[in-house]
Amino acid sequence: MLTALAIALGVAAVSSAGAAPDPARARIEVTLERKAGARWAVIDPSLVLDSGDVVRFRFKANFDGYLYVTNMGTSGQYSLLFPREETGTRNQVESGKDYLVPATDTILRVSGPAGYESVYWLVSPVSLGRMPEMRPARPPDSRPPVLIPRCDDTILRARGLCLDPQAGPRVVGKEERLPPELGKLKATTRELTIVQQQNQYVLSPAGGTASAPVLYEFRLAHK
Repeated sequence: MLTALAIALGVAAVSSAGAAPDPARARIEVTLERKAGARWAVIDPSLVLDSGDVVRFRFKANFDGYLYVTNMGTSGQYSLLFPREETGTRNQVESGKDYLVPATDTILRVSGPAGYESVYWLVSPVSLGRMPEMRPARPPDSRPPVLIPRCDDTILRARGLCLDPQAGPRVVGKEERLPPELGKLKATTRELTIVQQQNQYVLSPAGGTASAPVLYEFRLAHK
């Protein structure tokens, strides 16, 4: 699971230096960073993490909306990562701004049984109000089979890294089982084009607009 260990989990705006996104098509940019010592470094989203690793996300969209980030851990426990009452409820994001999730005073630490963390990102054009912050783990007979991350041997030999191609941003299938709070949202955009640009992913809704909430999953693989 992902455990928030500090006082200010939230979305912190930071400066963005790259070219302006194409205004003709809705798009979301997402990057994964891991802390090494006192510094943060961008990593490949398919990297298999170690228990205890500290991570954060960098997020940007070229449309306005409200951001909700939830996690279904490998133990089956659901938790709301953002927004949360004790860590700030300001979850409105603005077009073209670069955001960090969580804010700098908070860390997300990888823990729990080996497997895949399902971090669900929902960007809605309107506020969806308050979401429950945590639910107990699912009963064992209701959980999906536990999948253990595996290294791609070809990539391992070439780059000396343990990478699992099943990790990273992915489309959420219409028949996939979601946490109850997300499953209630029937009108969500799940048909996305996902393009990798080095260690950054760009997601675009089918049709090019974000008139309905956009939902996608970011899988974190860990030992």
